[in-house]
Amino acid sequence: MTGVGGARVGRSSPRPYPMAPPPPPRPVRVTVPAAPTGPSGPENPAGLRLDMEKLMAARLHAVKVRPYLADALFALHVVEDRAVPTMAVDAHWRCYVSPGFVARTPVEELAGVWVHEVSHLLRDHHGRGERYARAHEEGGTGDARSSRLGRLRQNIAADFEINDDIYGDGLPRPTGAVLPSLLRLPTGLLMEEYLRTASLDGLAAELAWLDCGSGADGEPRPWELGPGGAHGLTRQQRDAVRFRVAEGIKGRRGTTPDGWQRWAEEAFHPPQPWRQLLGAAVRSAAGAPGVGENHTFRRPSRRSAALPGVVLPSLRRTPPRVCVVIDTSGSVSDSELGGALLEVAAIARAVGGRRDLVSVISCDAAAGVAVPLCRAENIELIGGGGTDLRSGFARALAARPRPDVIVAFTDGQTPWPSAQPPCRTVVGLFPRPAGTADEDDPDYVPDTPPAWAHVVAIG
Repeated sequence: MTGVGGARVGRSSPRPYPMAPPPPPRPVRVTVPAAPTGPSGPENPAGLRLDMEKLMAARLHAVKVRPYLADALFALHVVEDRAVPTMAVDAHWRCYVSPGFVARTPVEELAGVWVHEVSHLLRDHHGRGERYARAHEEGGTGDARSSRLGRLRQNIAADFEINDDIYGDGLPRPTGAVLPSLLRLPTGLLMEEYLRTASLDGLAAELAWLDCGSGADGEPRPWELGPGGAHGLTRQQRDAVRFRVAEGIKGRRGTTPDGWQRWAEEAFHPPQPWRQLLGAAVRSAAGAPGVGENHTFRRPSRRSAALPGVVLPSLRRTPPRVCVVIDTSGSVSDSELGGALLEVAAIARAVGGRRDLVSVISCDAAAGVAVPLCRAENIELIGGGGTDLRSGFARALAARPRPDVIVAFTDGQTPWPSAQPPCRTVVGLFPRPAGTADEDDPDYVPDTPPAWAHVVAIG
């Protein structure tokens, strides 16, 4: 949700001593609506039909209080199905609805469920869930039970990501909506972060009824119509809906939540994983004073409680100071410069929101002044001439205090410093078609970035 995209909560620092495993999470009891017992049951009697008028009224209420989601809400096609516990979506933008659930749920709460389900699709939880499952061998191996529990954990983590910031301001939270506070977890994290940092197994046992469909985790359900079913959206249609919603959110700056603003910025330009890239810089600079992982007595270690009269230091990770050099020569397009600013915002989040640790230098044939970061979108990029990033590197290294990391965004058509800078260097390279020639010199072939630079593709 850059995203598509505010600062995310950082990782806790590794401890210097072996720690006893944390106690298992306490059982959590939540009040949830009763799930249907089958195609016909107490919650879905045989003669009960779906109240479409009530369901459509709820969607109109959702559009009224969340107008920036209107395109997505109206793109969902309703499918009545008694096998669905409440409401669920598939990856093809069909919304499966239980008649009993609609009958017993107030209109305002139904509006919240509409927004909840469409948020799964906009934030690509099905695609992200499939990628997470492959990376962690969940859902693709083992017996059916382990697969089901793995997908349920993903559904809960995706709900945590959504439910902590979509309700309020005219949209009441539906009964049974799960929040990170159930496990005493911080708000504002992504689905993948909740899966990595929390044990959701105990909560999954309590919420076995929960099922938002394959749109929440990528695992097909028996009741779903599948890729060849009627009324599904093609990939191009789904991307078009996301694009319209993202553009609408970006046009309403200051009136939409920060989480949706981040998603809109990142929806079609996902920033690089700067937390990992800069984390490598911290580890490589750990020997430098004030940078990396250091022991401190400002916050004593929790192990001190087991040793009366002894105060042990805790391990503190200090984020690096980053100088960003942006190639503003005439060969770099405005859209690429916009992409560079999105990456600058992601870098600021990766250092814990410490904008005082990030500065930006515009550079074409000559470098400008290093500008401290206030808001990435307000940075004025000056240039338009030739390219020589060597002056940008020299300007960055002349700054005091000197940066721990230099990040250069460029199309690569520049000479490079002859010597490796005394700090880690990351080069964000805008793609160029093979064989692109210089207008003044058709035989010119730009040098590739030097071996000492860590190169990542941008765009």
